[in-house]
Amino acid sequence: MIYLDYQATTPVAPEVADTMQPWISGKFANPHSPSRWGREAAAAIEVARKQASEAIDLEGGSLAFTGSATEAINWAIKGTLEKAPKGRNRIVTVATEHAAVLDTCEWLEARGCDVTRLPVGPDGLLDLADVKAALDEKVALVAVMLVNNEIGVVQPVGEIAAAAHEVGALMLCDAVQGLGRVGIPEGPDLVAASAHKIHGPKGIGALWMRQGAEPAPLIHGGGQEQGIRSGTLSPALCVGFGAAAKLGQERRELDHAHLEQLWNAARAELGSGWTMNGSVEHRYHGNLNIRREGVDSARLISDLRDIAFSLGSACASGSGRPSHVLRSIGLTDREARSAIRLGFGRYTSEEELVSAVRRIDAAAHAQQGLAA
Repeated sequence: MIYLDYQATTPVAPEVADTMQPWISGKFANPHSPSRWGREAAAAIEVARKQASEAIDLEGGSLAFTGSATEAINWAIKGTLEKAPKGRNRIVTVATEHAAVLDTCEWLEARGCDVTRLPVGPDGLLDLADVKAALDEKVALVAVMLVNNEIGVVQPVGEIAAAAHEVGALMLCDAVQGLGRVGIPEGPDLVAASAHKIHGPKGIGALWMRQGAEPAPLIHGGGQEQGIRSGTLSPALCVGFGAAAKLGQERRELDHAHLEQLWNAARAELGSGWTMNGSVEHRYHGNLNIRREGVDSARLISDLRDIAFSLGSACASGSGRPSHVLRSIGLTDREARSAIRLGFGRYTSEEELVSAVRRIDAAAHAQQGLAA
């Protein structure tokens, strides 16, 4: 199989799996226990916390581990609105955000919060003038993704955070697709991240919180994480997150060079007939979201079962509905259904990527020939 679905999840790095192994087998103690074994596990988690924090690379905050980035996002949004001063009950977000943001906003909207969903242009980018026009003293939180999970465009998060702060609002950055891939700009008060998007394990995320911006608890119980997030932590998962974050920092230049080589090779092999969805200039180069007139993308996936690629978000691909991201950039349902997403990275070889692109292109041509 040729794996081209890096936005859905990444292969676990061998170094990460090796680091986790002792904590899966022999070192099984509860890290919140006062025993010597518990203290050893707690110390390993603190090392991992430092590694993950250093990868986020923002000053003046702390990091709490969560069960997923979805939990981190829910916590950030719901907890911020719960703590917001009286009169600040509005959230400003973007039509192309991940479902973790949009569905949480919808849930809060049904309970009396106001939500403003900003549009994007055909390139998938926000207009900063629209952001500033939406901001006033009623806004508690602005939630904007750094790298879009479907089309890979990079939003101006630093400028958006500055605009939010001018009206006294906080800013949440979903950096799930950006961590370890593009730098997180200064400015966000809350940053959500996930281990399995950076060659770490599934089942663990994190919320970085600027000092003073910590949200109210979402999960109640023992308060194991800094008194504001309850639940027994898994040393294996935390250590895996930390190891993946550290490895990503160490390999950043090497990974970037490899990615540029893959990006250039894939684009050269595609040739004419394919259209890029979203900005080419402001984009993460491990994401190719492309469409071709008259192609049924679901059939492409069925025809090429030994190549793993997708129609869009892994969270929504099974719904049968056209992507909300592609519709937000102005595509018709027909155009959206002709789009595919190719995601590649550290463990993708140029040879297998070029081979896959050739076969995808040939299958698309064959479809068009049958339709003619």
